[in-house]
Amino acid sequence: MHAVKHGMTSRQIAERRGISIDAVKYHVANALAKLGVANRRELRQWHVAPKNSALSEVSMDTQLKLGPIAQIARSVRDIKQSQDWYSNALGLPHLYTFGNLAFFDCGGVRLMLSQEAQASSAESILYLRVADIGAVHESLKSRGVEFINAPHMIHRHADGTEEWLAMFKDPEGRPLGIMSQARPS
Repeated sequence: MHAVKHGMTSRQIAERRGISIDAVKYHVANALAKLGVANRRELRQWHVAPKNSALSEVSMDTQLKLGPIAQIARSVRDIKQSQDWYSNALGLPHLYTFGNLAFFDCGGVRLMLSQEAQASSAESILYLRVADIGAVHESLKSRGVEFINAPHMIHRHADGTEEWLAMFKDPEGRPLGIMSQARPS
C-alpha cells in the first residue's frame, strides 16, 4: 500500500520485494477492496494515520498555518554519482538513502534527490547560504566543483549590506549557487 502511495508500479514493487508481479496485483486488489477505494489513483489520495503512528496522536489544529520549507526535491540521472557529489564535493550531511532516493540536510531543510531516467533541466536553482563566499568558493573548486562564475556582488542594500553570489554546476550540468551577505563594520 505504501509503495503504491509513493507511485511505484507493480513491477517496481515486485522487484523491490522479490515477489511476482501477480502477487503484487493480488495484494493491491485486496487493499483496494478493504479500504473501499476503486483504484490505485484513489488509493494514492486515501489517508488515515495508522493507530500505532505518532501522527495519530497529534492534535489537528483547524487553523491553517504553513511552516518553513521542509524539503526540496531534485531529480538526478545517477543517484550513486549524485550522492557522492553532494556528500563529498559539497559536504552536505547525508541523512539516508532509500532505493533511488537520497536525502541530505541543508541547514534544516531536507534535500531529496530522486533518480529519474531523464533529469529535468527546468528545476528550480538551489541557492546555498554560506558565511564566507570566498573561502567556500576556493574549497569547492579544490574538490572539483565546476564554477560558472566567480563570487561577485549582485546588490548593495541602502544600509551598505552586500549580496554576493557564485554559480556552479551539478553532475547533470544544472546550476546551483552559493550566496553570502557582507555587512559593513
